[in-house]
Amino acid sequence: MAHAKNHDYHILHPSVWPLLGALSGFLMLAGAVLWMHSITPYLFWIGFMGVLYTMYGWWAEVVHESHIGDHTAVVRIGLRYGFILFIMSEVMFFAAWFWSVFKHLIYPMQEYIGSAYEKPYIYPVNAFDLPLINTVILLLSGCTVTWAHHALVHGNNRRDLVAGLALTVVLGIAFTGLQAYEYQHLLHEGWKFGDDIFYSNFFMATGFHGLHVIIGTIFLTVCLIRAMRGDFTSEQHVGFEAAAWYWHFVDVVWLFLFFVVYIWGTAGLG
Repeated sequence: MAHAKNHDYHILHPSVWPLLGALSGFLMLAGAVLWMHSITPYLFWIGFMGVLYTMYGWWAEVVHESHIGDHTAVVRIGLRYGFILFIMSEVMFFAAWFWSVFKHLIYPMQEYIGSAYEKPYIYPVNAFDLPLINTVILLLSGCTVTWAHHALVHGNNRRDLVAGLALTVVLGIAFTGLQAYEYQHLLHEGWKFGDDIFYSNFFMATGFHGLHVIIGTIFLTVCLIRAMRGDFTSEQHVGFEAAAWYWHFVDVVWLFLFFVVYIWGTAGLG
């Protein structure tokens, strides 16, 4: 039940989630370092489970706050600004990988054997085969999530909202499955992370994008469950709006990856 408010702001109550999230993140980071040094993997997994628990508990409270009327128009603007800043940080994260790709494509670091340069053999990838199929899948998923958003905002059409979200989740899962198949094929053909600069750039850029697709698919799945429960309205749907923005960001990054890594990066290989 919503409660009456005499102001536009959300006064937060004391919460354990920030402290628990910080401690869990520290344990996960420290555990990752120990795991990389072959000491123990358990600290990483303890921290990882703590982070997941914090995410679930904290976001469940945010959903509850929206139900009881704490998310006023002013609060929703703040939430949108916060998520825009998060996406900007993600843009800079991927800018690092694109910078590395551009640098080594324009100014390749040559490997010399004796006095002659020997170009390493790299199994070529046909950009217009499986990568093009995945590009079409992501573009279609951008259309379906836009359809769902339009259905909610214009007319509060819950049937089309659920259908659009469900199709987007299915397309996201299909993308992940095809990328896993592609990775399996490339590893079979001799692609190894760290053996060549191109391999490292390829797997870091496309791999982190694949991780973002998985995160975005989970994000949209949660929105689908909430939509089926009747949580969103045409006026108040910041959670779904954030998921849609995130998914469009993932689409745009993939378009850049397709043209830079697959078309330009693999041109002339082999």
